[in-house]
Amino acid sequence: MKILDSLINLITYKEPNEYSFVLPKQKDVSLEASSSEEKNDKEQLVFPSIDVNKEYVKNKYNFKINSDIKLREFFINIRGKEYSAFLLFIDGMIDSNQINKFVIEPLMLKNQSNMSNTDESIVSTAVTNNVTVKRVKKFDLKNYILGCLVPQNDVSTDTKFKDILQKVNLGNSALFIDTIDSAFVIDAKGFDKRSVSPPENESIIRGSQEGFIEAIRTNTSLIRRIVNTENLIIEDTTVGKISNTHVAICYLKNVVNDELVKEVKHRINSIDIDFLVSSRAIRTIN
Repeated sequence: MKILDSLINLITYKEPNEYSFVLPKQKDVSLEASSSEEKNDKEQLVFPSIDVNKEYVKNKYNFKINSDIKLREFFINIRGKEYSAFLLFIDGMIDSNQINKFVIEPLMLKNQSNMSNTDESIVSTAVTNNVTVKRVKKFDLKNYILGCLVPQNDVSTDTKFKDILQKVNLGNSALFIDTIDSAFVIDAKGFDKRSVSPPENESIIRGSQEGFIEAIRTNTSLIRRIVNTENLIIEDTTVGKISNTHVAICYLKNVVNDELVKEVKHRINSIDIDFLVSSRAIRTIN
């Protein structure tokens, strides 16, 4: 009987069990606490301690579960002193060759000037009444690194984490060094993008055969090459509370109506949207 029952159960049709999923209610979060935390993040300055900066960055990027967030730690020897440092970047958005050759290698290279143990440099000497007077200038670590150790063409310094992380999200790299309360933002983008090609939806017989692509700096450079004048103004702004999509407002300052420019800026800055996917959203909203 047991064998017969097993065969009957095997060939008998059974209705599949209905799978039900109930989305649990989200815990109520105080809007005041949320806005206060967001405000603190916007105003948070870089700490002088490299360890505190490291923990802050790891926490903001969920470093343990984010696979493409890279943090390269190393040491810099400057004038006989060793400083801890780390480089923050997103894998796939930077040019590794530029980072290795123009950032990490110059910083880690122990040349003779870096091994000098003096903290001051002699500006001038003078002899008065057989007494030699030396005028010295206090050594500035930040200016020394910016002017001597990072031979990259586009390097800036920022003190707010909000500005630094936003630039890292766009493909830049951020260098943090112990005892310095600011970060060096290095432009070494290297992500793949579509090449300039003839526009498919706006075909023309005469004129330029180059069309805009998804990279905003490529598009502005196309405009610069065609409108070859210093009166061309390209102002950057962002749209989208989450996407922070870069938008460029272009105009000729000696031709445009200033009131019209103000109105355009006002309308763009008034767009209340989470994500900006295409220009159609701006055209529809405004």
